[in-house]
Amino acid sequence: MTVVEERRKGVLRARAAGPEFVLRTLSPSAGLAPFVEYYWLVSWDVSEPFDQQVLPHPNVHLVFEDDGPLLYGVMRGKFIRRLEGTGHVLGVRFHAGGFRPWLGKRVSSVTDKVLPGFVEPGGVLAAGDAEAMVAAAESVLLPRLPEVDPVVEDVRAMVAAIDGGVSRVDTLAGEFGLTARSVQRLFSEYVGVGPKWVIRRFRVHEAAARVDAGTDVDWAALANDLGYADQAHFTREFTANIGVSPSRYAARLRA
Repeated sequence: MTVVEERRKGVLRARAAGPEFVLRTLSPSAGLAPFVEYYWLVSWDVSEPFDQQVLPHPNVHLVFEDDGPLLYGVMRGKFIRRLEGTGHVLGVRFHAGGFRPWLGKRVSSVTDKVLPGFVEPGGVLAAGDAEAMVAAAESVLLPRLPEVDPVVEDVRAMVAAIDGGVSRVDTLAGEFGLTARSVQRLFSEYVGVGPKWVIRRFRVHEAAARVDAGTDVDWAALANDLGYADQAHFTREFTANIGVSPSRYAARLRA
């Protein structure tokens, strides 16, 4: 099992939790790689309750928790998890579009939903170290392995193009030889949210990540770099997603 790089984009104010909050990611086996992007393990040991905030990506997650596994559809709002005492959870992050073959229907049908009972627990959290937990999770998932759907690769490529800087749906459609309406239908079917939502979310992710890096930010230059019409547009979108303005978010980090 290969450990892949730590991935924190979308984890807001992660530094505020200090070293007691640990995020680690691990890669899937070859059989699950067409569907699963990576596994993530979060462990914590906090003396006081801490509310960890996450701005979700356009991915479905299967999370093994103390009370059993839960399926999280794409969550469009900010997700807040209260961490208390000591604990850990293991999550399975499916590729954007990669959960469609498992679900067997439109992924938008589980958007903003948290559903129990998708798989059996399988003793995942008690399996041992990170590699052992991932192996236990795979023993639960592999018997349910669906056939590879070639459309998933196309959808993944579209989401990657957005992550790479494409900021208009018509531009995205043109790059893949589709109409804008076809792209919208594909995203609803396979991703669970529309392409415009993904574009907006990735821009806010990038903005928050740059602030989290701890460097001074030129807001006007950042707005221009991310493709916003102006700084006011950027501020409105950031505030709507994060809950505070960019300058207040940065000030809270410094504090």
